[in-house]
Amino acid sequence: MDLVLISYYFCHIKLYKMKITTFTLFSFLTLISAGAFAQKTTTSEDSLNNNQSKTGSTTIGGYGNVFYQRNSASQTSKLDLERFVLFTGHKFNDRISFFSELEVEDAKVSGGENGGEVAVEQAYLKFNLNANQYIVAGLFLPRIGILNENHLPNTFNGNERNYVETFILPSTWRELGVGFYGSSNAIPLNYSVGLVNGLSSAMFEHGSGIREGRFEGRNASANNLALTAALQYNPGNFKFQVSGYYGGTVGVNKLKADSLGVTSGTFGTPVAIGEADVQYVNNGFQVRALGTIISIPDAGKINTAYANNTPKTEYGAYLEVGYDLLHSFRSNHDKQFVVFVRDEKFDVNASIPSNGVIDGTLNQNHVVAGFTYLPIRNVAIKADVRIVHTGAQNPDLIINPNPVAQPYQQNYNLVNLGVALSF
Repeated sequence: MDLVLISYYFCHIKLYKMKITTFTLFSFLTLISAGAFAQKTTTSEDSLNNNQSKTGSTTIGGYGNVFYQRNSASQTSKLDLERFVLFTGHKFNDRISFFSELEVEDAKVSGGENGGEVAVEQAYLKFNLNANQYIVAGLFLPRIGILNENHLPNTFNGNERNYVETFILPSTWRELGVGFYGSSNAIPLNYSVGLVNGLSSAMFEHGSGIREGRFEGRNASANNLALTAALQYNPGNFKFQVSGYYGGTVGVNKLKADSLGVTSGTFGTPVAIGEADVQYVNNGFQVRALGTIISIPDAGKINTAYANNTPKTEYGAYLEVGYDLLHSFRSNHDKQFVVFVRDEKFDVNASIPSNGVIDGTLNQNHVVAGFTYLPIRNVAIKADVRIVHTGAQNPDLIINPNPVAQPYQQNYNLVNLGVALSF
């Protein structure tokens, strides 16, 4: 547990010299009692990925979730089929397989209306080199953080994905490229490295960091590229990971880049990301801890070129502790009733360049608590409450205010009820 504590506080305190907050106190108390979290599931994709499907067979699977949410600030409620994803895969032979997912968000897409999205979430070929190594090529999810590769809604607690791996690490993050994955026979070590298209700093948006700068397979610039890499060490009930990303954000030619005052090229006007996480499962206890930092050293140049208030630094960290109340009463671990609490701390504009404007509302602390009931491993019934605290609103960012708008609330909560599945 000392390793978990050190890793967590390195990201939470050392990197940002943050003040002692309720988040820090909560982290200390919960780390005394338990260790990290990783539920497993069995799906059609798992079978194909483990090379257990029959040669020449096509595999169908998928996942989805629907939930109700009540917002205490706006006094409104909503029901949403947040995601439905259809997986299709094919095993050509023991060495070559194809993986794809087609996602529909918010149930439908209508012209002229906000919300809804249809997107290809992954589409890649997998080439098995041997029992320990393989290559992927196409649209795939780089190994960064916990959630990006492991985002099935019945494998994480809470109806919503954690906000750190939504607004800081923009999961699910997929790009076009090639990746090499392997494992060691001598020690429980996995490794990966990938080369993918870079981001577009022209598409960065205030409030969402780098998220809108992803191409996600659509007309991606190949003038700028990115490298990703990860190491996983899995001793016993623990899983430790460090991962990183470094890539360019300007895909225009040099002449246009010079006129905008930004640097083009393979790694021009870069974004750098570092991430570390740990998971632990034992005797019903489940714990996850993650910390990440994003650095955009040329944010000032990006703001001059595109006026999108890009920050120089973003950070996020969270700690989640859960316990399966049914663990001691059964031998079959398919049925679970997990109670959990998670504390999330993140700031989408932790530091800004001289031509940026600070937005206190993007400095947030969330506490999420609830339960996840799995009558079988592939179906989840969830309930949780998210207690939100943010910094103050900056009046300089309020342009043409709505005369009937309610005053900004720094403290509010979201109540969520929902169901999720994968197959």
